[in-house]
Amino acid sequence: MIKAILIFNNHGKPRLIRFYQYFAEDLQQQIIRETFHLVSKRDDNVCNFLEGGSLIGGSDYKLIYRHYATLYFVFCVDSSESELGILDLIQVNIIQTHVFVETLDKCFENVCELDLIFHMDKVHYILQEVVMGGMVLETNMNEIVGQVELQNRMEKSEGGLSAAPARAVSAVKNMNLPEIPRNINIGDINIKVPSLSPF
Repeated sequence: MIKAILIFNNHGKPRLIRFYQYFAEDLQQQIIRETFHLVSKRDDNVCNFLEGGSLIGGSDYKLIYRHYATLYFVFCVDSSESELGILDLIQVNIIQTHVFVETLDKCFENVCELDLIFHMDKVHYILQEVVMGGMVLETNMNEIVGQVELQNRMEKSEGGLSAAPARAVSAVKNMNLPEIPRNINIGDINIKVPSLSPF
């Protein structure tokens, strides 16, 4: 089972953090630092998985990672399953890392660190299409991209939050309201209603 997915840059700054097991906030920060230290000091020509750090379970956990340009993509998985199960899990995660990165590449057209910073909601949506609750849901990149495109179309058709005021004004204009009174007389009180027309 996947315990955490960590993405950080070459300087150890976290860009996406998703824990599927509860850790206190300060312990999460320590895990991120320790994981970065373990992964960043490795040569590029060594294998892409190693034992987890002491904070995330030591030899009971494996860190499976890929280094792309300025970003490290790290999947932390437990090793409480059988050896064949762990081997399948490692292979799934190595493939999964590729699927995740390639999906990000396809959705953002050559994904970079700034895409993860400025489009965090979209990155989390893509990740949730791939992994939820520590379990791999989908490994077919075309399916994932199709769901992301469907989500984008729905957001555009609704106009998003930025279009809400314009939609509200348009809806009010299209309502069949009776003539708005210009003067309201209540006993001795006379109220003049200002024109609501923007023209």
